[in-house]
Amino acid sequence: MTALLSLGLGAVFGWALSRSGAADYNYIQQMFLLESFQLYGIIGTAVVITATGLQLLRRRGRALSGAPLDVGSKPSHRGNIVGGVLFGIGWSICGMCPGPILVNIGEGKLYAFAALAGALVGTALFGRLYDTLRAPMKLPAMETGTGEG
Repeated sequence: MTALLSLGLGAVFGWALSRSGAADYNYIQQMFLLESFQLYGIIGTAVVITATGLQLLRRRGRALSGAPLDVGSKPSHRGNIVGGVLFGIGWSICGMCPGPILVNIGEGKLYAFAALAGALVGTALFGRLYDTLRAPMKLPAMETGTGEG
């Protein structure tokens, strides 16, 4: 049931990204060129909704499924700045961040496959270089999970 719920929520999220223009290359370029502020409003709304929801969940102390909730703060380090800059550069060049890549593929935009390939190669490269980058960037130890959510 959880997988079905996740799939449904993901589909609704993708639909919202598509309809709002948050996955449209032209809107994204206009945002980065400061020609349109529509996406800043969308991002701001998402931050407010997420922060409110997270505070409600923290107060409750449990996830909606009833599982214990542990949302700790992430440590600040140089990697936050470098990663944010690289993310922003990639986003502004290809006009997509990870969610909209999949939305664009779903909309049949073939150029999104190039963005997906770049995101996957970049992620794999980062994973391979993590141990090398860890000391100079003062990165925390990499946490790996079971993949079970």
